[in-house]
Amino acid sequence: MQKVILVGKPNVGKSSLFNRLACERIAITSDVAGTTRDTNKTQIQIYDKSCILIDSGGLDDSSELFRNVKIKTLDEAKNADIIIYMVDAKFMPSDEDKELFYSLSGLNLPIALVINKVDSKKDEARAWEFISFGAKDVFHISVSHATGVDELVQWIHKHLKTNLIKPDDGNDDFDDFLENFDDDGELSKSENYEDKNIRVGIVGRVNVGKSSLLNALVKDSRAVVSDVAGTTIDPVNEIYEHDGRIYEFVDTAGIRRRGKIDGIERYALNRTQKVLEKTDIALLVLDSSEPLSELDERIAGVASKFELGMIIVLNKWDKSKIEFDELCKDIRYRFKFLAYAPIISVSALGGKRVHKLYDLILSVYRNFTQKLQTSKLNEAINEAIKTHPLPHDKGRSVKIYYAVQFGFAPPRIALIMNRPRALHFSYKRYLANKLRDSFELSGVPLVFVPKKRGENSDESGENE
Repeated sequence: MQKVILVGKPNVGKSSLFNRLACERIAITSDVAGTTRDTNKTQIQIYDKSCILIDSGGLDDSSELFRNVKIKTLDEAKNADIIIYMVDAKFMPSDEDKELFYSLSGLNLPIALVINKVDSKKDEARAWEFISFGAKDVFHISVSHATGVDELVQWIHKHLKTNLIKPDDGNDDFDDFLENFDDDGELSKSENYEDKNIRVGIVGRVNVGKSSLLNALVKDSRAVVSDVAGTTIDPVNEIYEHDGRIYEFVDTAGIRRRGKIDGIERYALNRTQKVLEKTDIALLVLDSSEPLSELDERIAGVASKFELGMIIVLNKWDKSKIEFDELCKDIRYRFKFLAYAPIISVSALGGKRVHKLYDLILSVYRNFTQKLQTSKLNEAINEAIKTHPLPHDKGRSVKIYYAVQFGFAPPRIALIMNRPRALHFSYKRYLANKLRDSFELSGVPLVFVPKKRGENSDESGENE
C-alpha cells in the first residue's frame, strides 16, 4: 500500500490535517510546537482507493531530541510514495523551508506544497510569496476552516494506485456468538484467529524503555528514543512480520503520577486507553533497575481492566537468576490481579532476550483465542465443586448446572446457575485457578458470566 507523508516544521498543522484526512482524532494537536515527535500512521480511504497516511514530527534543530525527530522524519520521507510539505501562511517564507523543500523534491516523488492557515485575505496575499519555492503543485488551505482540503484530496487520489482495502474491525458481540454453536453444543470459532494480525500494546510509566523495546522488536529505529522523560506523546504503531505472523505493535506514551501530568499528556493518557481498547496483548514494561512503584501498580491495574492478554517485561535487566526470582516474588505479591501473566527479563538497548518475546506473545495469543472443549470444561468445573462446594446463600443451596464458553479473546464462560447473584467473586477466582490447572491459560484473564437458564447474557462478568 502506498504511503503519503505530511512533512514540515513544527506547528504548521500537520497533525490537524492528518486527523481531518483520517476523519478521526488520532494525532494529538496543540499550540505547543513539537507535540508530534514520532511518526503516526493510519490507513485512510480516498474515494475508491486507500493508502497509509503518515503524520511526522516537525523539522526542527532546536534540541538533541528534536534533531533526532528531524532525522527520523526525513528517513520516513525517503521511504514514502507521496510527500505533502506544509508551511504556515502566518509567516513569510524562510530559507530553511525552501532548502528542505528542494531537498525533498530531489527524491523524485510526487510532492505538493501545502500552505496552511490561509484564514483571511492578508494570509492569502502572504501565501503567494511561497511562489519562490518553484513548486509545481501548490495548495492554499485552512484545516481549521476546512477550506481548500478537497482539492488536495483530489491531487492525492490522482497519484494513488492502490485499490481500496476495507479493514475488518473484528468485533463480535454475545448474540453473534450464540449463533455459532454446532449441533453438539460446541462453540465453533467465527473468526480465523490464525490469520489475524496480533495487536500488541506496549505500556508503562515514563522512561522504562518502551520505545527502545519497540525498536528492538522491529529491528529498526521506529520510535524516537531520548533521555527526556515523556518523549513519546502520540502512540507509535508499526506492523512487523515474524515467522509468518503479522504483529501490530503500538508504543504508548509513558504515564506519570497524576500531579505531574500536563495538558498534552492528559490527551496522551486518553490515547493510551484507546489503544488498549483495540489491543489483544499488553506488554507491561517495568524498569528493573529501579524499585517497583505505586504508579507501576496503577498502570497494571488500568491495563488489566481491558481484559487483555498480559506479559510483564522486566527491561534493563543485567542481574542474576536469584535476583530475578526475588523480583518475580515481589511482583506476584504486589500485582496479585496479574497472577496469570508470565514474566520475562530483557535488555531492549542491548537486544538481549528480546527475540524470546515473539514466542511468548504467540503462545499467549493462542491461549487468548482458544476454544475450551465443553466436556472438559464441565469436568474441571465439577471437580472444583466437589473439592470445594459452593457456599450457601442465606441458607439456600447454590448450584452450577453447567458451564459453556460463549466468546473468545479472552475466553468468556457462562455459568448456568440457580442463583447467579449469589456467586461470590472469591469463588470465581477459585474456579479460575482450577481451570488454569486443566487448560493452558498462561497470560490470559478468564471472564465468568453467571446467569439463570434461559436468561440472556449481558456480558456483565468479571475477569479472573
